[in-house]
Amino acid sequence: MRLAIAALLAFPGVLPAVTPAGNCAVPFTTSFEAGRHLTMRLRAGDYEIVGVDSPGIRLKCTTENEPADVKISLAAGDLRVYGGSGHSVRIRIEIPRTTDLVIRLTAGDMSLTGITGDKDVEVRAGDLTISVDHPDEYRVAEGSVIAGDLRAGAFGINRDGLFRHFRKDNPKGRYRLHAELLAGDLTLR
Repeated sequence: MRLAIAALLAFPGVLPAVTPAGNCAVPFTTSFEAGRHLTMRLRAGDYEIVGVDSPGIRLKCTTENEPADVKISLAAGDLRVYGGSGHSVRIRIEIPRTTDLVIRLTAGDMSLTGITGDKDVEVRAGDLTISVDHPDEYRVAEGSVIAGDLRAGAFGINRDGLFRHFRKDNPKGRYRLHAELLAGDLTLR
């Protein structure tokens, strides 16, 4: 046993990485540099995701239930919010303004503002609003709603009903936007 501990201390590169973790009882803060890729796997709730001009991820929750039951972890660019009972969780997540995102939300309302980069967002049920400050920056922009309204004013599209979809291609664009919602309203403004 002593030999194993001595080996780990002699070669610090083999030490296991520490995974930032927390819960909704206290705000969650960890380092994260701009320009990186971030995947978010989110439990049901209402989310406000905001791009800010400082590095790091800051997450603050409000919940009617026991806040320590809602868990938060970040490992290898994968942010997870999970656990807890009920759906009455409101979460604000601040990330660097320039971040490529993949987000999967089971159910709830979500808004994304002030974020530059690729966006791949899928929500099963709820309302999804994404601010698109510069539509011409997107090489591909596509959105779909199985049941609900599709309001993509940033791209000149407004459709309601069932099985709504649009795709806009711009060879001069840099980023990709994919927004998919099973049931609810999708707004790209």
